[in-house]
Amino acid sequence: MRKIVDEKGKTYNLYSYGLESEFEEMVVANVDAIFGKDGIYFDIKKLIGKLKKGATIPDGYYLDLTFHTDPRLYLVEVELNSHDVYGHIGEQILRFGISSEMDKYKIKNLLLSAIQADSQKQAKLNEFFKRSSFNNSSELFDKVIFDNKPAAIVIIDEATDELYNVMGQLTMTTEVLEAQTYVCGKNKLYRFTPFKDEILTDVAESEDVDELDTIVVPAREDGFEEEFLKNSRWFAIRIDGAMIDKIKYIAAYQVAPVSGITCIAEIDRIEKYNETNKYILYFKAGTTQKINKIGLGAKKGQAPQAPRYSSYKAIMTAKSVDDLWSK
Repeated sequence: MRKIVDEKGKTYNLYSYGLESEFEEMVVANVDAIFGKDGIYFDIKKLIGKLKKGATIPDGYYLDLTFHTDPRLYLVEVELNSHDVYGHIGEQILRFGISSEMDKYKIKNLLLSAIQADSQKQAKLNEFFKRSSFNNSSELFDKVIFDNKPAAIVIIDEATDELYNVMGQLTMTTEVLEAQTYVCGKNKLYRFTPFKDEILTDVAESEDVDELDTIVVPAREDGFEEEFLKNSRWFAIRIDGAMIDKIKYIAAYQVAPVSGITCIAEIDRIEKYNETNKYILYFKAGTTQKINKIGLGAKKGQAPQAPRYSSYKAIMTAKSVDDLWSK
């Protein structure tokens, strides 16, 4: 069991939530920290769908405004790990998929009503409209509800491999965020997985988040030679659901002793890998090309330890990885 010790030597122990409602109260109180500033959380609990045909009540909705050209809507499920992963959590996400298809107009009207009743939400959308092609809330919700399929977010106190495997079996794109509370007497600390943290952390100050179209993967020599170069594919990697339709290129960062990005390829298709929550990327034939090595710069800790996002334009002009990522 994890423990946290502060600078005064006080030990914080992991708090075990007995009631889901208590856990949800903590989540709602910290939505700005969990989701960041680039979106709107709707604390709406209304039945959607048809009774006996997959009807459900989401714990909330999150309108992700990270990408001005491609906003996304997520149905939110707040869960405790003690609940049955298969019979409860998996079934709930399945119901999300069914009900979000059946009740598009009801979802749109629920969200529009919430926007009209909240001046802060209106102000945030007005700022978003200044940089997007959308003119009003109705157009925006038509995009995220009717043109795109809504996705799901599961916020849970402990994310397990079993949970990821179950999510991998479902057709609805699902993100998993972990949120925990640690206590020391009456004092509390919160530990959580920030939404889209791996995307926003990777955006250099000079880069527009809408331009992200390349995933950079760390590659050891044997895997690089056999899979990247010979088989023109790469697996098994976890990819943010919102990035699947945006990724057009894959670049290989060869680990030490090479320590640099040396190759890039155009992606042909992305598929689920062996019914898991990870993916396999296939390259377009004849597009793999070697590039001038983009080595490490002056900043420490920039060598990719896991997939990171950038843009083709940035990679082709970078002198070192310092030019690609803000930290």
